[in-house]
Amino acid sequence: MPRPSLLLCLIVSAACSSDAASTTSGPPTKPSRVGDGSAGASAVNAGDLKELRIGFQKGGVLVIARQQAILETKLAPLGVHVTWVEFGAGPPLLEAMSAGSIDLGHTGDAPPIFAQAGGASIVYVAAQSSDSGQAILVPAGSDIHTLGDLKGKRVGFTRGSSAHNLVVLALERAGLHYSDITPVYLSPPDAGAAFTRGSLDAWAIWDPFYAIGQQRGGQVIPDSDRLGKTTSFFLANREFAARHGGVLGVAVAGLGEASRWAEAHHDRVASVLAEVTGVDLAIETVAANRTTFTMAALTDELLATQQAVADRFHRLGLIPRAVTVRDAVWVPPSM
Repeated sequence: MPRPSLLLCLIVSAACSSDAASTTSGPPTKPSRVGDGSAGASAVNAGDLKELRIGFQKGGVLVIARQQAILETKLAPLGVHVTWVEFGAGPPLLEAMSAGSIDLGHTGDAPPIFAQAGGASIVYVAAQSSDSGQAILVPAGSDIHTLGDLKGKRVGFTRGSSAHNLVVLALERAGLHYSDITPVYLSPPDAGAAFTRGSLDAWAIWDPFYAIGQQRGGQVIPDSDRLGKTTSFFLANREFAARHGGVLGVAVAGLGEASRWAEAHHDRVASVLAEVTGVDLAIETVAANRTTFTMAALTDELLATQQAVADRFHRLGLIPRAVTVRDAVWVPPSM
């Protein structure tokens, strides 16, 4: 296993190695942005790889990278074509990744935990943290004014998503049990429709659907948008990462560039997101203004926080077995 300092260099410069096999255990690292290295793709041999398949959702760094063609530019010299596949939420994205239908993607904190508990063939590659971007909404005029008022209510969210974790955190904050609510598992579009027609008492959701819900009159339950730092993750198919670590490193470096551009140009991000996703510009503006785009290496602190999420889901019986997050951390190939 590479030393921690070398590992960090490998993650952030990404392309300083060949496309040799990598391992998957999580060493300690110090905080760092991703993609700061100066090395390019010239030292990478893509081997027989001809295509990198990326799963994305309606927002975030991947959408920006797609619009700017950053990965296409970096990978074209290696003879690697980039294909983009859109998903409505993290759980189906990781199902496709585990099945080998996509190679790289981005989700919230809960999807990889549910996937790992189910034996999915995935690894964590990098992280992105934010203090906002999701909340629990209630209809205008609702009698739900505090998190404690969720008791006995129908709460809609996507099972195994970051919104699922948000609900669990909200219930803990309010001193409630998971059994105190009626969870209604729906995809974001279906939950949005149910929320609009009054079939849900509350809706836990992330941007840009969060901003869409607000535009439709949804009110944020106080404190539901401030339950703690939200961490999302860039993940890869385990076999892909092992066989094509050099190419994956080049891709991660490119995403790091996109993330830094987005963080420095919040005023332009919304139009980029709207162009790619088709979501209204006003909605994407709200979402972009409360998003932190900077990517980070997988530090001890981030992994400990993610492990706490996994332990919480297992304690509640929401996943079939305990998982060790570090068992699914990608280590780039050594030089």
